[in-house]
Amino acid sequence: MSALGKRGVIVNVGRGALVDEKELVKFLVEGELGGVGLDVFENEPEVPKELIKMENVVLSPHKAILTPESFEALRELIRGNLEAFFSNKPLLIDPINQMDAIGVSMQSKIFIGVERTFC
Repeated sequence: MSALGKRGVIVNVGRGALVDEKELVKFLVEGELGGVGLDVFENEPEVPKELIKMENVVLSPHKAILTPESFEALRELIRGNLEAFFSNKPLLIDPINQMDAIGVSMQSKIFIGVERTFC
């Protein structure tokens, strides 16, 4: 946050734990950070009260995927993967290999692999 300076802006739409909210509030209150845009929070659904009152803060509920288009795309992907799986063809997207590519933890892969095996 120090590197961003007084004109810097943080936007976090990924995971709440990526940003230390206590430090974020401190930097904003002290004027050491220009602003912030958040749709995820460290302890959801709790939002630090200080952030709600600030003019240089934009808060939004984490609903980026909740659109008709995203649900339709997800339905098509699931339908395609099910058809491929039961036809012994390669999956359109293989979640296990995709997770390897982005570095998902082994514990998460085991859970998804078990889920995949039983679904």
